[in-house]
Amino acid sequence: MNQQSLSALIWSVADLLRGDFKQSEYGRVILPFTILRRLDCVLAPTKAAVLAEHKAKTEAAMPFEAFVLRQSCQTFYNVAPLDLLALMGDQDNLRANLHSYVQGFAEDVRDIFERFDFANTVERLHKANLLYLVTEKFVHIDLLPKHVDNVQMGLVFEELIRKFAEISNETAGEHFTPREVIRLMVNLLFIEDDDALTKPGTVRTIYDPTAGTGGMLSVAGEHLAAINPKARLTMFGQELNAESYAICKADMLIKGQDVRNIILGNTLSDDGLPGKRFDYMLSNPPFGVEWKKVEKEIRKEAESQGFAGRFGPGLPRVSDGSLLFLLHLIARMRPAEQGGSRIGIVLNGSPLFTGGAGSGESEIRRYVLENDLVEAIVALPTDMFYNTGISTYVWILTNRKVADRQGWVQLIDASSFWQKMRKSLGAKRKELSDQHIADITRMFGDFLELDQAIALDAKGKEISRTALFPGIARPEAPEGGKVKVVPLAKVFRNEEFGYRTITVERPLRDAQGRVVLGERGKLKGKPQPDASLRDAENVPLAEDVTAYFRREVLPHAQDAWIDHEKTRVGYEIPFNRHFYVFEPPRDLADIDADIKRSTDRIKAMIEGLAG
Repeated sequence: MNQQSLSALIWSVADLLRGDFKQSEYGRVILPFTILRRLDCVLAPTKAAVLAEHKAKTEAAMPFEAFVLRQSCQTFYNVAPLDLLALMGDQDNLRANLHSYVQGFAEDVRDIFERFDFANTVERLHKANLLYLVTEKFVHIDLLPKHVDNVQMGLVFEELIRKFAEISNETAGEHFTPREVIRLMVNLLFIEDDDALTKPGTVRTIYDPTAGTGGMLSVAGEHLAAINPKARLTMFGQELNAESYAICKADMLIKGQDVRNIILGNTLSDDGLPGKRFDYMLSNPPFGVEWKKVEKEIRKEAESQGFAGRFGPGLPRVSDGSLLFLLHLIARMRPAEQGGSRIGIVLNGSPLFTGGAGSGESEIRRYVLENDLVEAIVALPTDMFYNTGISTYVWILTNRKVADRQGWVQLIDASSFWQKMRKSLGAKRKELSDQHIADITRMFGDFLELDQAIALDAKGKEISRTALFPGIARPEAPEGGKVKVVPLAKVFRNEEFGYRTITVERPLRDAQGRVVLGERGKLKGKPQPDASLRDAENVPLAEDVTAYFRREVLPHAQDAWIDHEKTRVGYEIPFNRHFYVFEPPRDLADIDADIKRSTDRIKAMIEGLAG
């Protein structure tokens, strides 16, 4: 059974809940019961050995945890004498026995069910005479690891929480990221380290400050296991949503991770892993979410700690906290001399260009570019995420660039790399294919500048797109059509994204047109500026300001001057501008001919009607 069929089977429990539970409450029943059944199945093969060990150590008045953990062959255990199937044999005491069974788990597992408020859910089911029916339904769902592996189980969790979010009118994208986007990010994150990661005994750490249900951590673990089964990836994460946190913790538990590394709370205002440094970091922070609720804590840290804290480079506007997560990740980088770190983060378009010179956003961009931290930015197609159709971008950053990349940023326009989904999921209508992921990974890995050939038929309809990798010939134009070549990947020096905003002043004049001179201060004896004529110009960093001023300003305003005290340095990454290809309009004669043909046809039709 594939994960979609399995998740549909599990969600069918909702049929039992109608009337007694609101639709928005279905997930609070289905999700914890799914986790309970999964843990029950995982522990089933060693249940007898665990109970025997627990009994022996309890009778000997010895601490039993370490011993039963060894017997369970997992990082958790359950010492209750019953399992879910056995619970069904005593219907009259099911509520009490189910509570006792949950209490038999290790403390970390009990915490998962507490986050779901499972005890209250069981009480409500009992009062509605549904507890036996719901439990029975789950008992007959086979979630044994030999039939449903961890990868498939993770996908089932994601599908269930997506359904829950949809009917609750919540934002599904806040809980998880599409798997193919994560696979792309993981590919880009690991590609330069493949040789190091294949060595025996490799141990690396990975961190997600917006962990959701743990999808990014899971896919990273799967990727590393595929290239080196003996490698060890220790996972860390923090999540704000209690239910997503509970699912992430359950998933990490089953994978053998130390669930103490998964923290509940707001990463920005209450960092759960202070001082930790990581080899790899991944994140898909919420898009365009304001940080007003935690503004006091963040500003306090920025002012008191400066660059010794996380937010020294600057603070973005309160309406969008995406760049705060970027700064948080940068602060968690290992020093380059200790091996450095690599970061992959999904952001919307706003962090690329919002904010003029001197603004918080511009200062953050200035920090990452002047410190040569940005390796590449990849534009994804629209309609890729479950909760939004806006344009999104994957940023790859590192403090250990290889020699060829030092001082450079690669931009990849993968907005045309998509295939239509057979069935839309929320706002998600497009997906990346395996070939798309491979092509983007190759562009990044080989640090290419690349074009794309678009074949159009005689009517201008697109027929095909071909990435012109080295050795790939430009396709021939179809009969009556043409081939249009557009950029797909480009590289730029860091400073090409920088500019100086200069303030251009013009003199204030009196009613007779005479220049008004200042009478005191630094303007004494000098022309006073006219605020109504004040203008600003953005001068590329690589260009001399004086030369620019003489060429672009003085020919149009000979009395103008620059107020150098107001000059500010800014940075922006105008992604679309760098990939825009100008197409000249059609020849006027052709347009006139089309209009004449249309008017002649209309005239003929009118004459026909009149006749």
